[in-house]
Amino acid sequence: MKYKTESIDNIKKFYDINSKTGLSPTQVTNSRIKYGHNNFEEQSGPNIFQKLLHHLLEVMNIILILVGVLSAYLAYISNGNYTKTIVVLLIVAINVFVSIFQENRAENALAALKELSSPTSTVLRSGKRQTIPSSELVCGDLIELTAGVQVGADIRLLTSNSLQVDESSLTGESEPIDKNADLDITDEVPLGDQLNMVFSGTNILNGTAEGIVVAVGSESQMGKIATLIGEQIKGKTPLQKRIDKLAKRLAVIAFAAGILIFVINLLYGNVPFVDNLMTAVVLGVAAVPETLPVIVTLSLIYGVENMAQKKAIIRNVPAVETLGNATVIASDKTGTLTQNQMTIQKLWLSGQDSWSGGQLSSSEVSLIQNFAYASNASAQLIDGDWEIHGDPTEAAIIRFLITHDLYEPEKNPKRLAELPFDSSRKKMTVVIPHPQDNEKYLVLTKGAFDRLAPSSQHQAQHPQLLSSNNEETSTHLSNDLLSQAQKIHDIFADQALRVLALSYKIIDKVPEDLTELENNLTFLGIVGMIDPPRLESKAAVQEARAAGIKPIMITGDHALTAKAIAQQIDIYRDGDKVIDGLTLKSMTDDELSQTIEQISVYARVSPEDKLRIVKIWQEKEQIVAMTGDGVNDAPSLRAADVGTAMGIAGTEVAKSASDIILADDNFATIVAAIREGRRVYTNIKKTIYYLLSANVAEILTMLIGAIVGWGMPFTGIQLLYINVLADGIPGFGLSREKADSHIMEQPPVGVKESIFSRGVSWRIAICSTAFIITALVGFYLGRFIEIAGLTPNHQLGQTMAFVILTLASTINVYNARSNESLFTRGITTNKMIFGTTLLSLGITVLFTNVPILMNILEVAPLSMTHWLIAIILALIPTLVIEITKVILNKQGKKFIGEKKGSK
Repeated sequence: MKYKTESIDNIKKFYDINSKTGLSPTQVTNSRIKYGHNNFEEQSGPNIFQKLLHHLLEVMNIILILVGVLSAYLAYISNGNYTKTIVVLLIVAINVFVSIFQENRAENALAALKELSSPTSTVLRSGKRQTIPSSELVCGDLIELTAGVQVGADIRLLTSNSLQVDESSLTGESEPIDKNADLDITDEVPLGDQLNMVFSGTNILNGTAEGIVVAVGSESQMGKIATLIGEQIKGKTPLQKRIDKLAKRLAVIAFAAGILIFVINLLYGNVPFVDNLMTAVVLGVAAVPETLPVIVTLSLIYGVENMAQKKAIIRNVPAVETLGNATVIASDKTGTLTQNQMTIQKLWLSGQDSWSGGQLSSSEVSLIQNFAYASNASAQLIDGDWEIHGDPTEAAIIRFLITHDLYEPEKNPKRLAELPFDSSRKKMTVVIPHPQDNEKYLVLTKGAFDRLAPSSQHQAQHPQLLSSNNEETSTHLSNDLLSQAQKIHDIFADQALRVLALSYKIIDKVPEDLTELENNLTFLGIVGMIDPPRLESKAAVQEARAAGIKPIMITGDHALTAKAIAQQIDIYRDGDKVIDGLTLKSMTDDELSQTIEQISVYARVSPEDKLRIVKIWQEKEQIVAMTGDGVNDAPSLRAADVGTAMGIAGTEVAKSASDIILADDNFATIVAAIREGRRVYTNIKKTIYYLLSANVAEILTMLIGAIVGWGMPFTGIQLLYINVLADGIPGFGLSREKADSHIMEQPPVGVKESIFSRGVSWRIAICSTAFIITALVGFYLGRFIEIAGLTPNHQLGQTMAFVILTLASTINVYNARSNESLFTRGITTNKMIFGTTLLSLGITVLFTNVPILMNILEVAPLSMTHWLIAIILALIPTLVIEITKVILNKQGKKFIGEKKGSK
């Protein structure tokens, strides 16, 4: 049954309601059995053991665990040296601990929804009024609503008296909604226009009402949102998918290399079985960049810290990088793109030209002051700043006076009588003393233009009394005042301004029947107001567009208002489409998919609409960042790749469903966070280039050494040292690398774009080739050539190869930092890289010169000549890369991590 369009009699008959007594206990029980309880089902998240298992089963960790188990077995049956096992398993433990620590947060969205249920409701049952917990409401209950009550279920109104409802938690729009029980709705209308209904979780601001409970629990609007939230399951982020894919590739490489070298040794090397198996395990160690997961996590955490300074609070750590690669930003309007405060933009005094800025005439000052006299908003000065209280529309009037230094509350005339605003009349009236005639009274009526529009019999001169400084304003009103006023009203409306009119009359005494006050009024003028865009919104939108990101607006506001704001801030452009919720519902998914790229503004949409928009974009392989503040936004926030909730205006439900919370509710903060996310992703790609260059070199050097019959150039512990200490420690510094100045001129990274895209793969090849050649040269010299009186041997060759690759991979962090020359960028500009590089080099010197440490690494002493040769060979890869950068920069290309042809 469509309760908004169904007649009251049919609804009563449907639930078998007695209007005088309400439901009987038997009816309550039967209704609860038939329609369910008034609560939402909660879903529990994974426990600590499930999280632990989830991270242990990550591909990278599985590889490390297998390597650790095999090395432990081989140590057990051979030399009893468990060093490799301890190091590998310790790395796994660190990876898992850091991940769980960052992700260990409870999902509170449904719990927050439960808290939105009003604690008590007043109902009529068995002929008696009862106050019951809202969780006990059932369909068919007759319920009473008063100001201050939070609605406990969806209700069709029976009667209403000046009923105003705050539906911001449900629709996202902050303006109070005037409800009308007598309104007949015959067509399908958006949620925000269902004025004969009130909904669970909303708040009664003013007035009283009675109604019938027509939906509870999961069938209520809040319940449907709760169901949608529960159905949305966050998948892995694009980065997590790329890392998984990388880990699988490395697993295949390690497995293939292990088998290959095992077969080579078996056929040609005459290597004992256990030693041969150990060699295969060593290649497994060489294939895996053990510190990559930790460095990636630290990069994300550092991004979290930076975003927090920019007012973006990260709840889900991987969202840092995902936001950086967003291709679509679906933003709410109110408070995010706009200032969330109504502001007067234009005013018109009948018979004069309209004002839209600049100096106010005395008549215009008088007009706005009289608007204020007929308003209930007020302001007080606190610590030098004005704090305004009251309805947003009336607050705009007070704000206008303050802005123009006209607000003097101590001079306000005494209010002698008042007819409060009523949703059926759409106006309010006050009586104040005549400012110039003590024997008379001034009646001011403020309200909707259609209720106060001038009529032919009430065209008069502006009374002198309206100007407090006694200046005469005798402008004559022409006979076509009505058409003139209508024209001005239409101009304001076309600019999406909310129009408020003011009329007046002068009386000799205050009548006993106050309703007489609103008869025979003289039209005075109108004001046009709007919630204007934030000053920084347009620049932020333009920056997003330059970064290849499509901004769209999704709002519960009316289409005309939404389009006007979107046009001002460059979200809407000529040729774009604006559609409302009803139009959207009539479109199939295929139709929406075909036109979605032309739609820039969605108005009067429902939670299901928002969710659908997000999913259609995702089906087009776009990464969607969604912003919102209301309960109605929660499902789409959960479903989006990056859900972003408002920290000031946002509900707890929206915050709980989000990945990021904006502390300042500002669209510009999202764009700043995207810049930070791009920095994080770029640095992760730099880290992968940096670490894999050494890993690929290790594998191929080992294979070549075995194939040519030289033996293993490295031991397992030496490879672990290179991966964990030599390039692992400096790699941490890459997480702190600053963003390049043109990072927001790059196109976003596509969902399916490889982590090796934009030249990373062949740049790894260049660097690895230089590592392989220099390491093999060093291994050959130490293995076969007598230098400085040292007899060549296999351990000396391994030591030379180890020192060369260790030094080369350590200083390679400077090559990874930027596409600029390391001399241009500066060696000390990133203090963390500078410090960790010195630390890593210092540790290497100790491990290759202190006898006890040398035994751990299984290295031999080197002569000064060997050291000199090793240092020279270790510098060659850096020289090769520097030359490559110079060539590429002259060709307009970049060495790492940027799209070909970008600035």
